[in-house]
Amino acid sequence: MSNLGPHNANLQVKTYRQGIAQKVGHDLILDVTRWEATVNLANGSSAMTLDCDSSSLEVREGLHGAKPLSDKDRVEIGKNIDDKILKGQPISFRSTSVKPVDGGLAVQGELKIGDASRPVEFDLDIGGGRVTGTVPVVQSEYGIKPFKALMGALKVRDDIEIVIDAPLA
Repeated sequence: MSNLGPHNANLQVKTYRQGIAQKVGHDLILDVTRWEATVNLANGSSAMTLDCDSSSLEVREGLHGAKPLSDKDRVEIGKNIDDKILKGQPISFRSTSVKPVDGGLAVQGELKIGDASRPVEFDLDIGGGRVTGTVPVVQSEYGIKPFKALMGALKVRDDIEIVIDAPLA
């Protein structure tokens, strides 16, 4: 069994912008700085769990904007995530199935954000001593209203990605 967290692995959220004013916004890469996961890849009883502090998202990078993100922008983005988007809700994942497939694992389970829980399926790639993968998430399916600014002319797309990159124990 492996215990993962920010001390030995990366967990990120990627958001993408849309709308007629998207040039003034940024596609964001957010680091989750407080989280823990367990991965047990025992034969026949593989399982994965993940628990995240949604108030621990920090802006790592803003891509494709008209100008670079300032420190003030980063603080405001963090405040908007905490106050308007995630509102400090707990985020967790519990696997219901983890099966080996060519080059990795096929994972099924329940992703819970606040009170909303939905089934998710994703693949993890195993190679070079690492396990990596991307989990697509549609915010509105969890009761989350994607962020809007400039009277809706700048919006965060409803579909975002959760990205994991961890050492394989």
